[in-house]
Amino acid sequence: MSTSGLPLRAATGYLGLVTKAYHHGDLRAALLAAGVALIEEQGADDLSLRELARRVGVSATAVYRHFPDKAALMAALGREALAKLAAAQREASARAGGGAAGFSATGAAYVRFARDNPGLFRLVFAHQAPAGLHDEVPDDAMTMLKTAAAALAPAGTDPRIFALRAWALAHGLAMLMLDGQVEVDDAAIDAAIDTSALRDC
Repeated sequence: MSTSGLPLRAATGYLGLVTKAYHHGDLRAALLAAGVALIEEQGADDLSLRELARRVGVSATAVYRHFPDKAALMAALGREALAKLAAAQREASARAGGGAAGFSATGAAYVRFARDNPGLFRLVFAHQAPAGLHDEVPDDAMTMLKTAAAALAPAGTDPRIFALRAWALAHGLAMLMLDGQVEVDDAAIDAAIDTSALRDC
């Protein structure tokens, strides 16, 4: 059993399931689900392994068997976040029909992920990335960004610069929202994250 197929916002409700099942080998999943919930409640800086153990109802020693230190836990939570973000972006691109429209849709999905999962988003993108975060993350959001930029960058434009512009556009709006500088609805997100304008730069 894994949290990867569940909406991150459902993590708290999921805890009731996994804490009953961890004796059957699901303790790691329970710890990750609890970690997600705690990060969304109080942020990553204040999360401790002992508090995580109390939340799940196990000893600290049991936690250390899966995560030897906080850095290992943060890296695992970061990988969960990146996998969830990539899944949301793939789905958004597919709904938009791929191509240029799909590329814009992945940017809008990035902003919505930040809005819906602020603690996890800040863990991955607003702090120094946890050590080992990008190890063993298949088909992550960054891979999709680079691939799409290579296909859609205007002639004569360095795809790396095009990718940077697109990421800066989505990330900038996400951070403005998280920091309370702007309030925008889904329609405004879609309108703001229109990467077709970047191809005219």
